[in-house]
Amino acid sequence: MSNTEQTVRPQQTPLYQKHIEAGGKMVDFAGWEMPINYGSQVKEHKQVREDAGMFDVSHMVILDFKGKEVKAFLQYLLANDVSRLKDSGKALYSAMLNDKAGVIDDLIVYYLADDFYRMVVNAATREKDIKWIIKQLESFDVTMEERDDLSMIAVQGPNAREKVVSILVNELSSEEADQANELKPFFGKQMGDWFVARTGYTGEDGFEVLLPNESVAKFWDQLLEKGVKPIGLGARDTLRLEAGMNLYGTDMDETITPLSAGMAWTVAWEPEDRDFIGRQALQKEKATGPKMKLVGLVLEDKGVLRGHQKVITDFGDGEITSGSFSPTLSVAIALARVPFETKDQCHVEIRGKQLAARIVKPPFVRNGKALV
Repeated sequence: MSNTEQTVRPQQTPLYQKHIEAGGKMVDFAGWEMPINYGSQVKEHKQVREDAGMFDVSHMVILDFKGKEVKAFLQYLLANDVSRLKDSGKALYSAMLNDKAGVIDDLIVYYLADDFYRMVVNAATREKDIKWIIKQLESFDVTMEERDDLSMIAVQGPNAREKVVSILVNELSSEEADQANELKPFFGKQMGDWFVARTGYTGEDGFEVLLPNESVAKFWDQLLEKGVKPIGLGARDTLRLEAGMNLYGTDMDETITPLSAGMAWTVAWEPEDRDFIGRQALQKEKATGPKMKLVGLVLEDKGVLRGHQKVITDFGDGEITSGSFSPTLSVAIALARVPFETKDQCHVEIRGKQLAARIVKPPFVRNGKALV
């Protein structure tokens, strides 16, 4: 095999063989061989909503930042303000913006100590994220380490935490299992070589567990023994859509600001003297008012909502950014960018027909319950 062929071949996570054993249908996702499903995407979706499912998210990028200026650096790098994080393990969701306030990526950052923060960014944006971060690091006394020695499994669903804790009792200790069980939402904790966080991307309770690559296959098997089923990328997408969670590159990108992407709540305007990248451009947009906004759609006619379909409103046209059939609600739902003045109703153009849709505020589903 030539060097060229080797470089273009998708990478495999340490759980690749486990996906094959489970009958995973593998696809190239952001340069990684990942399972789109293990059979029925709808069954996988309902498994997470009703019990517990696990996702291999080892392709995500884990970055550790250390140094005496790390807090100041992250206050400059991110639109949200890490100084809000007072307790060790507390997590924050934020956008990382360019100078024009476009979203380079969305991410989670954990405060572990005054000189130590951990960040998890998207696999598809790895190269540009790291290049951008290294450029900004030049002015700060901070080191960055990519933790490619760690894998990551997300366990989500109403029974997820109970099943993970039952494994941690034996794998770590009863004390650490209790600590994991008592974690508040959006908190993480280092437990030996493992890092357990009560976070996720499904609208259900659960954990995201970071652990050494050599330990992850055993943990996967232990979860299987507890009845936790493997879940592919297909169900991951319908779950996050029902939860009203943005997907980078689909619902926002470097041409879209947080104010037009339903992410205004992630921008920390106070303190006023905090200068973060993109602040000036964002303030101008805030002063004039954003022209577009991200909303939820529920289709009232029969049909399927898909990305890039035209949305017709009384104030001009918009576009669906993410759309699918909702297994939980049994209707078609979508996220769409529409003119800011748009109110309650619109139409979606599907195969030459204009179908009626209701405008709602996401999320559509949270903790298994319909919200629309």
